[in-house]
Order: sequence, then C-alpha cells, then structure tokens
Amino acid sequence: MKFRRKSATGDAESTDGATSEASQVETPPGPYDADDLPEDGVERVDLGSLLIAPEEGRELRLQVDESSGNVQSVMLAGADGAIELRAFAAPRNGDLWNDVRPQIAADTAQRGGTATEREGRFGTELLCQMKVQRPEGGTATQPSRIVGINGPRWLLRATLLGRPAIEPDAEDSAAWEDVLTRVAVRRGAHALPVGEPLPLILPDQARRVSPPA
Repeated sequence: MKFRRKSATGDAESTDGATSEASQVETPPGPYDADDLPEDGVERVDLGSLLIAPEEGRELRLQVDESSGNVQSVMLAGADGAIELRAFAAPRNGDLWNDVRPQIAADTAQRGGTATEREGRFGTELLCQMKVQRPEGGTATQPSRIVGINGPRWLLRATLLGRPAIEPDAEDSAAWEDVLTRVAVRRGAHALPVGEPLPLILPDQARRVSPPA
C-alpha cells in the first residue's frame, strides 16, 4: 500500500505582503524522539517504535518474518533506490553507533564483502559492498550505505540502497537523507538489553515483504 504525504501549503502573508512571524519559525530537523516530537504538521504512520512520514513517489513497506509474523524493518522504496530503517535500544549516555559500526564492518568482511568508513551528513557512516546471488544464477555486487544516529536511549540505523549508496554525494542522495530528518523514534520506558531491536507493528493494509534469505 502506498502512503502519500500531503503537500504543504504556502507561507502565510501579512497585509503588507511580508511573511508572518509564525511562518518564519523553523522546526529543527530530526530524527526526533517521539516524546519531543514538534508540532510540524507532518503526518506520520505509527509503526510502534518508528513514526514514518510518507514520501511522495516512494512506497512504504514492512519486512516481515513469515515464520514469526514479527516486523523486522521498515523500508521506503522509490524508482532510484530505497532506505531501510531500524531502531535499537541504547544506553542513556553511550555512543552505540560508535560501538556497533566496527562489528558491522567485521561481519561484512566475514561474508566476503567490504565496508569503508566515510564522513557524511550525520557523522561517520559505512559504505559497503556485498556479493549477492542473482535469482537467475551467478553473483553480483550490491552496494549499500549504513548511517547510524544516536538518540536518547535509542539508535536509529538506516541502510540506503541503489543510487543513494552508489552516489552518496549526489543531490538526489541528499533527498533520501532528508527522510531521516522526519523520522521519530518511540523508545518506551521499559528496560531492554542494549542493542535489542525496538518492536515494530504492522498496521492494517500495509504491504508485507519477506526479507531475503
């Protein structure tokens, strides 16, 4: 099912044609903690631990483990790429992304791929190259780009695929990064082990997509 975000209306103007003072107040970009979500007028789909703003021309999908029925991740997919989102429990004053980034790189290497660090819009990220099996036979190299953002007791991890992974500095890639500035994470007050995935829920009529083997 496709969810689409309504287009914003134009700035309100005063009688002399100047932009009103209220319209000049800028909302700081996210990702946000759900408890501190600003009144920015953005409609978001409530998926439990993640609140996602639908994007024009991109389909919102949930990857579901068919054996358990549990939602594993959220994906926004478009014609030129996709972004997969997951949230994890983190220590209150720690830097979980700095801790898990080397683990992701090591796991990628063990599976025959490569992972290189680069500095991006949200700090240090990983550019990965992984060998994958083609459905029709043979292998191919799949590029991905992994971004981690520490929040209050949570870590938001985004994996970009397609063009935003191949051309991270392109203008279109920045538009994919903008998705993260509208995400909100709901950590919850209950205790969870560090690194535990925060639970996601499957809303009615959402598209079910089984993760690859």
